[in-house]
Amino acid sequence: MPGIGNDQATLVDVARRMGPNGGIQMIAEVLTRVNEILLDMPFYEGNLSTGNVCTQRTTEPTGSYRRLNEGVSKEKSTTEQITDATAMLESYSNVDVNIVDKAVGSKLAFRLSEDKSFARGMAKTFATTLMYGNELVNAERFTGFSPRYDSTSTDEDNRDFNVVDGAGAGSDNTSVWLVVWGQETCHGIYPRNSKAGFQMRDRGEQTVLDDNGKQYQAYVTHFKWDQGLVIKDWRYVARLANIDVSDLAGGSAANLVNLLIDLESKVPDLGSGKAVLYANNTILTYLRKQIIAKSNVNLNFDNVAGKRVMTFDGIPFRRVDAILNTESHVT
Repeated sequence: MPGIGNDQATLVDVARRMGPNGGIQMIAEVLTRVNEILLDMPFYEGNLSTGNVCTQRTTEPTGSYRRLNEGVSKEKSTTEQITDATAMLESYSNVDVNIVDKAVGSKLAFRLSEDKSFARGMAKTFATTLMYGNELVNAERFTGFSPRYDSTSTDEDNRDFNVVDGAGAGSDNTSVWLVVWGQETCHGIYPRNSKAGFQMRDRGEQTVLDDNGKQYQAYVTHFKWDQGLVIKDWRYVARLANIDVSDLAGGSAANLVNLLIDLESKVPDLGSGKAVLYANNTILTYLRKQIIAKSNVNLNFDNVAGKRVMTFDGIPFRRVDAILNTESHVT
């Protein structure tokens, strides 16, 4: 199963192979700046033309003790099949040929500046869908993290056991996510026999219609990105939910460091893939102040891939502003 990310090539690496200093390379770097999850998230080819189906083990044989001349009960493991759909995110850029032809300098550079805005917007759309997408509500999208981890549970065999309650109430809550990326844990997918990652195709000069149905000549760029999410083992994703944002501002927040320890403890083996924490700027700002105040040794700044990154117990944080401050209370 070909893939990109982690020990495989990242989105930016793939773009660089398509041509030195090419437009797609610059677009890929824009994507990762807007949506830092793309720095970590591996994508693998699905086994369906519309997504991926995988088998998850739900119970394991436990064995039993026996005495001499006595047998043991017959056992077997149980499994279930999970199907994850991919979604098609697309857009078109139409730039009037007169604007491009009159631009000072390179026409390609002018068009690329417009293309970057489309890439930024689509990266934000992807990040929002990855966090909150629900194909049961919007059939054209894929299902992201939040609908899969949408309640708390004390049952260790239940996916919602990996949701930590931050004790917030109301509808001004946010979350922190811990994801262990890997082919056997959690990863992105693209349809079978299709191309991975963000696709940008120059369609040249075409006759297009304005908002009033009138024709004009434009340079057209087509953007296409087939994407989906597979959580092959739910134990390797954990959510710290119900962090009350107003309490953070007022200084009466729950002890985030203790809650992060609880979050970390939900994952059985952080070394099973690439472990990363995701939070929005509100949470990262709050934690950064704790580092400056030297109030906790678990939080630090470390160099990760040549960049200064906040870490918790050595796990890097990434900023994802698609994570809202207006989440409803998770019960």
